[in-house]
Amino acid sequence: MGKRGPAGKPTALRVLHGDRKDRINADEPQPSAGEIAPPDWLGDEALAVWDAYAPDLEAKRVLTAWDVEAFAAWCDAAARRRDAARHVDEEGAVVEMPVFNKNGEETGTRRGKNPWLLALDAADAQVRTYGARFGLTPSDRASLKIPNEGDGLGAERLLS
Repeated sequence: MGKRGPAGKPTALRVLHGDRKDRINADEPQPSAGEIAPPDWLGDEALAVWDAYAPDLEAKRVLTAWDVEAFAAWCDAAARRRDAARHVDEEGAVVEMPVFNKNGEETGTRRGKNPWLLALDAADAQVRTYGARFGLTPSDRASLKIPNEGDGLGAERLLS
């Protein structure tokens, strides 16, 4: 059985909020400063999404070297969502589909839900899930607190 309840609050936020010392994980691992580069498997459209968002997220210290795969998955989902939405725009939400008999012969057509809507829904769910981890929606962003770069309140100083 998995953990119950909402996801735990990051240690840096616990310190900023003044939580009790016994609730603060002083041994939380921190990613080393390292190169943050998109993985090789990222497609061209997903790479364009990466290039649009990664520099700002890295500057705000939301994207670290440990987050590359999760962020790349978000970029990939965003690119697949755009592709599926493009297909639905071109073909429509309802399309003509062939009807086959038990011998596999086409006997006519019927109107049905465009299969691209399934891909759109799946990619949309992934975009929302992964995007929440990086504060990429207004409601998720409201729960993040990032110290101003010039105030010297980095997590390393607060935890020491």
